[in-house]
Amino acid sequence: MEEKVITLATPVFFLLIFIELIVGALRRRNTYRINDAINSISLGVLSQISGVFMRLLRIGIYAWLLEHVSLFTLPADSLWVWVSGLLLYDFCYYWLHRMSHEVNILWAAHVVHHQSEDYNLSTALRQTSSGALLGWIFYVPMALLGYPLEVFAAVALIDLLYQFWVHTQQIGKLGWFDRVFVSPSNHRVHHAVNDVYLDKNYGGILIVWDRMFGSFIEERNDEPVVYGTRSPLRSWNPLWANVEVYKSIAQDAWRTRYLTDKVRLLFAKPGWRPADIEVASPKTDFDIQHPLYNPELTRSEQVYCLVQFTILLLTTTHFLAAHNTIPGWQGIAYAGWLGAGLWIIGGLMERASGYAILESIRLGGTAVGVLVTGSWFGVAALPATIQGAIVASAFVALAALWIVLKTLPAPHGHFSHQ
Repeated sequence: MEEKVITLATPVFFLLIFIELIVGALRRRNTYRINDAINSISLGVLSQISGVFMRLLRIGIYAWLLEHVSLFTLPADSLWVWVSGLLLYDFCYYWLHRMSHEVNILWAAHVVHHQSEDYNLSTALRQTSSGALLGWIFYVPMALLGYPLEVFAAVALIDLLYQFWVHTQQIGKLGWFDRVFVSPSNHRVHHAVNDVYLDKNYGGILIVWDRMFGSFIEERNDEPVVYGTRSPLRSWNPLWANVEVYKSIAQDAWRTRYLTDKVRLLFAKPGWRPADIEVASPKTDFDIQHPLYNPELTRSEQVYCLVQFTILLLTTTHFLAAHNTIPGWQGIAYAGWLGAGLWIIGGLMERASGYAILESIRLGGTAVGVLVTGSWFGVAALPATIQGAIVASAFVALAALWIVLKTLPAPHGHFSHQ
C-alpha cells in the first residue's frame, strides 16, 4: 500500500517543490541547489526501491507478532482505535527518532536524512534504505496491544506524509501551532548542527512529546540554523550516503584492541570513538563555517544529469507499480539498474573520474538488453516501435554525454570511497 500511495503522492510532492522554488525566487531567497536536490530525491528513490525488498521487516514482523503474541484484538472499524493508533504510533516514532540520534547503529541509518546542507522540501524525500532493519523494534508495543495491520500501515503513512511539509525555510513561526505540532520552525531546529540546537525536536506530528521529555527547543532569531551533520558527507553518491556510518563503525570496531569497545561502538552516542582509535587517528574538529560541498558543473552538465535523473525517476514509478508482476531475479536486476543509474549520476555531478565510462556502459547495456530480450526486465514483450524508441534514446543520450562531458578534470570526489 505504501508504495502505491507514495507513487500517487509524488506529483503533489513535486508540485509543492515547484511552488517553493517560485516563492523562493520571488522572495530572492532560493534554498535549492540542483545537485543537492537530485541527491536528496535519489535517496528517496532508493528508499522506495529497497522498501520493496524490506517488506518482510516493515510489515511481516508486525503481522507475525500481531497473530502470535498480541494481548488484545482491537476492531479495525472503530474510530477510537484509529485515533489512539495514530497517537501511539507518533509516540513510538518519537522514541525511535530520539534513539536514532543517541545510538550509533541507529544513527547509521538515520544519518541519511540529515546529510543535506540545504533545507527544503526535497530534503523531506531524503530517506534511508536501511531503517527497517532495526526500526520495527520500536513499534512492537502496537502489535502487542493488537492494533490491526491495516491501522498500523495507514497511521505510519499518515505520520510520514505529514512530515513532508515541515521541511521548508519559506514558512516562519506559526504561533500556537508551534507549541502543539511539529512545524517548519520546530523541524528546522532538528536539522541544525549548531551547538544550541543539536539533537532536539524529535516529534513526527506532535511536538508535545519533546516538551514532555525535555528535548524541545525553540528556533531563535539570533541563532540562524546551519544544516547538515557534524561529519559532512561531501559526496553526491547515494549508495555511499547509506553506508558511510556503517563503514566507520566497522572500521573502528576492527581496529580497536578492546572487545568491550567493539560492542560499545554499536550502542554509544554517535561520534564516540575508542580511546586507542582516537589517539591513532584523531578526527578533525567540526567547523560550522565550512564551505558547502558544491563541485561546479557547467549548465550543459546540469541539464544532462537532470534529464537522466528524470528518466530514472519516471522509470522507478513503473518499477514500484509493476514489481509484483516481475519475476524474482529480473526484479532484482531492475532494481539494480535503477540503483546503478542513480549512483552514476551522483558521480557525474561530482565530476569524478570513471563515471562517464560507467554511464556509457549503462546506456549501451540498456539498448543491448532491450534488443536481445525484446522486453523490459521481463515485465512484458515490447513492440518493435517501443524497442526502437528506447534504443534511440540511449544512443542520443550517449552522444550527448560525450559532447557535454568530453573532458573531465582530475577526480573530485571518489570512484570508490576509502
